[in-house]
Amino acid sequence: MTADSFAAALRGGQAEAHWLVHPDGFRIRLPVDRWHGPAESATEAVIARCAGPTLDLGCGPGRLTVALTQAGLTTLGVDVSARAVALTRARGAVAVQADLFDPLPAEGRWAHVVLFDGNIGIGGDPVALLRRCRALLDARGTVLVELDPPGTGVWQGQVHVLSGRDRGPTFQWARLDTRAVPDTAASAGLVVREVFRRGWRWFAELVTA
Repeated sequence: MTADSFAAALRGGQAEAHWLVHPDGFRIRLPVDRWHGPAESATEAVIARCAGPTLDLGCGPGRLTVALTQAGLTTLGVDVSARAVALTRARGAVAVQADLFDPLPAEGRWAHVVLFDGNIGIGGDPVALLRRCRALLDARGTVLVELDPPGTGVWQGQVHVLSGRDRGPTFQWARLDTRAVPDTAASAGLVVREVFRRGWRWFAELVTA
């Protein structure tokens, strides 16, 4: 994924819809207004499971990074987009521009890693991504990840973002549902502690095997 893959969506304030488009034309509407708004109630269940230093990977405009910070947690947002990092910092949170697969501060000492808003798709390989998350954690750390609802399984492939008539670059992406997460996590050296639902959204808490 390049830094400008979600550039139009990160600009915000636009009337047109933004879509994540699969090669076969299947598309998912991106909740851009939610990204740019305040933390929603579903974040409370995630924040409640964090009790130490937390990494928000793919932080976007930073609403979750801010909410974690306001909960009294040492929190760092990470995003490849300079725009996303600037928006997060403007909200009063700490963020760095980086590819999450590159060296990050305090590797191996984070208590929690959060993958929200479909960010399990980053890089197009959920096993590799979760293995990277495991390397960032301390021995008792957890990964909190948002998932697709049961029934979609695992999907990996190339996608692009469509904003009005503006088509962004193609990049590798993935999707993972609640039924597929145990095997995927196991391949990364993690186990599922709990799968939980808030409204129509699904999450899992993963721990080191």
